[in-house]
Amino acid sequence: MRKPLEACGLLLALFLVAALRGAVAAVPPPPAIAAKAYVLVDFHTGKVLAAQNEHERMEPASLTKLMTAYTVYKALGDGAVKLTDAVRVSEHAWRTGGAGSGGSTTMLPINSSAPLEVMLKGMIIQSGNDASIALAEHVSGSEEAFSDLMNRHAKELGMTDSHFVNATGLPHPDHYTSAADIAKVSRAIIAGFPEHYSWYAEKDYVFNGIRQGNRNLLLYRDPTVDGIKTGHTQSAGYCLAASAKRGETRMISVVMAMANEEARAKGSLELLNYGFRFYETRRLAEAGKPLAEARVWKGAAEKVALGVASDVWVTLPRAEAEQVRSAVEAPRDLEAPLTTSSTVGRLRITLGSETLAEPALVPLVAVAEGSLWRQAVDTVLLWFE
Repeated sequence: MRKPLEACGLLLALFLVAALRGAVAAVPPPPAIAAKAYVLVDFHTGKVLAAQNEHERMEPASLTKLMTAYTVYKALGDGAVKLTDAVRVSEHAWRTGGAGSGGSTTMLPINSSAPLEVMLKGMIIQSGNDASIALAEHVSGSEEAFSDLMNRHAKELGMTDSHFVNATGLPHPDHYTSAADIAKVSRAIIAGFPEHYSWYAEKDYVFNGIRQGNRNLLLYRDPTVDGIKTGHTQSAGYCLAASAKRGETRMISVVMAMANEEARAKGSLELLNYGFRFYETRRLAEAGKPLAEARVWKGAAEKVALGVASDVWVTLPRAEAEQVRSAVEAPRDLEAPLTTSSTVGRLRITLGSETLAEPALVPLVAVAEGSLWRQAVDTVLLWFE
């Protein structure tokens, strides 16, 4: 039998081990970022990992051009415009965003024209105000009408803190957004338009014989960073939406109203590194991959594979990621007809006693009703089930 002192020592040792394990598992607070507002989100799940004043309405400066680009991408997807369209530079676009305007510009001559793809790259890489306005006028006839379209798309994306009155981000009392909303449109661009997102990683662009560099300093400092957009006006301060991908995990950071170009780059990278260091994103189920099989009665096929309609991701502190469990909850028997949108069960994803997600299970192929003979036979067989 242990002496009382010995037993106390053992209990204390066990307590210290448990405490140390808890300390390792705990996620420390995010780094102190000298931004008026910031947010760090996981791309796949949209989970907010760090934030400060993320819903406060603020001047976006050229972060506006993310919404401008999204609106143009939607028009491309709808077939309303094409990358090969000749986009004209109006007097308004030239005077407001041209070489003499004092803002960022693609150096487009008045009344000239260039392919829409060139204009997009000028806006994305060089942050050209003239290119932004020319694109807006080409898509909607006027910058004002284009702004209405921007606001419509913003509403569809759930950007509840935003209102846009121009395509450039030039200061206006009714032109505002938030760090959270910029993260939303950033996610939408990366997810919905990967063929265009690659342009955000380009470090420079030459137009009309003039080479201009991308102002996103992180593109030159971290090879995992592949975007997204800088912004600056005297009243808005220095802003940056950034994204990096390491392994399967992608993070998006947004910092707003920082003191200078170096501060926004340093703060953004600190946020991204914090996310990758302490969190992990895992794909627990892949769209179209069989997770279970069910017997189909009265159908053209006797069996059907079950799975999820879209990839299922979870974002967790690294210390907890190994403890996640998933279980299929679905009947063994189903009855035709079945479509690929028929909910026939759930995939329950848990961490301890907490349910993290319950995506629907669906048939991976449609199963039509079988022949009259098949239906008759299965009706009889079901009597004995």
